[in-house]
Amino acid sequence: MSDSAVHPDHLKRSLSNRHLQLIAIGGAIGTGLFMGSGKTISLAGPSILLVYLIIGSMLFFVMRAMGELLLSNLQYKSFIDFSTDLLGPWAGFFCGWTYWFSWVITAVADVIAIAAYTQYWFPELAPWIPAVLCVLLLLSLNLVTVKLFGEMEFWFALIKIVAICALIVTGLGLVAWGFKSPSGNVASLANLWNDGGMFPHGLTGFFAGFQIAVFAFVGIELVGTTAAETADPRRNLPKAINSIPVRIMVFYVLALVAIMAVTPWRQVVPGKSPFVELFVLAGIPAAASLINFVVLTSATSSANSGIFSTSRMLFGLAQENHAPKAFARLSKAAVPSRGLLFSCLCLLGGAMLIYLIPNLVTAFTLITTLSAVLFMFVWSLILSAYIVYRRRRPELHAASAFKMPGGVAMCYVCLVFFAFVLVLLWQQVDTRQALLASPVWFALLAAGYFWKGRRGAQLQAESA
Repeated sequence: MSDSAVHPDHLKRSLSNRHLQLIAIGGAIGTGLFMGSGKTISLAGPSILLVYLIIGSMLFFVMRAMGELLLSNLQYKSFIDFSTDLLGPWAGFFCGWTYWFSWVITAVADVIAIAAYTQYWFPELAPWIPAVLCVLLLLSLNLVTVKLFGEMEFWFALIKIVAICALIVTGLGLVAWGFKSPSGNVASLANLWNDGGMFPHGLTGFFAGFQIAVFAFVGIELVGTTAAETADPRRNLPKAINSIPVRIMVFYVLALVAIMAVTPWRQVVPGKSPFVELFVLAGIPAAASLINFVVLTSATSSANSGIFSTSRMLFGLAQENHAPKAFARLSKAAVPSRGLLFSCLCLLGGAMLIYLIPNLVTAFTLITTLSAVLFMFVWSLILSAYIVYRRRRPELHAASAFKMPGGVAMCYVCLVFFAFVLVLLWQQVDTRQALLASPVWFALLAAGYFWKGRRGAQLQAESA
């Protein structure tokens, strides 16, 4: 039996529309919404609704640009491929490795969050035990088949959706009933504007909300890394991308409206999950345990997405000769198992390193800011690739059935917006540290790319 019969040489299109839709939803709802919304509300007040709408709108255009590029050539497996093709090998190298690193550090944060949430039920348990068990469980499930990844993500995302829909229905129900809390507050939509208006902290508070809200959208581009394993991408990819605005309206805007209508924004505690507080007010005593379970599955879902996407990135990088050839080898189940193992080892190493940093909050802020900066770099490369595609391949754009609205002009608007967010990140001391750390990563990548070029030239000279 030939080796290719045992080990396939390409990824299988095993993900259905059902999987893709829920992976896209799961990517758009991060742990940040459940845990970080308290802090964003206290910073920006009701204007936080506009913050989420603006960021969501910009990222929708990034996703549309990515969608048109992926469908312009079905040989493109992910954004590494079109970055390499349109911008050059350096872009594929920088894009792939940056995306890989972004997800590893995001997954490190998720695994630490999982350890913290598990301690809610098992306070005596050493935090490294659930962290290691979670990584081993996700690794073993991802090694089986890509369909199993899609199935896990489907159920993880469904739990998040049910929790948010329950919150919206409960909140709007309390408003309709005219519920009065023990502290004397009446649930009403007027709570959104009758205490200092929509911008109670002025533009300063409004801009402060952007710093944390960007983290909540990390992973929205995950649809692009599943393209090579999606059945009928021409039909399913546009459906998944086009549903992003509706998701942002329902899952972010309506959820935050429900929270602030029941609990006036000044009374939202930054360090607590407003989801728990609302269910407690509604008289559901198990609210804290329920939301803890939802946040636990949300963090597991994000770590699962990280493990999946990093292994696919390593596979793509190896195919483009940007990573060791070993990562391009698939298992019998058409899964890049070596990439999975390597990413999980890095993830465990990162998780162990975090326990050496005494202040976890400082570590989290550093990790999430660094992650957001690197994700914005990847999103910017997608937009840059689209601008080049429009200039070089006008015939493909003309033939496209999934054209990006606003075209090149909208790409420039999004790029200016990302630059504006970087300026905002520079304003705060804690986020500035991560911003200053990011050039170190790019310097390492530049050195790696230069070494790879030198090595390639040497091998060519030897074989000549």
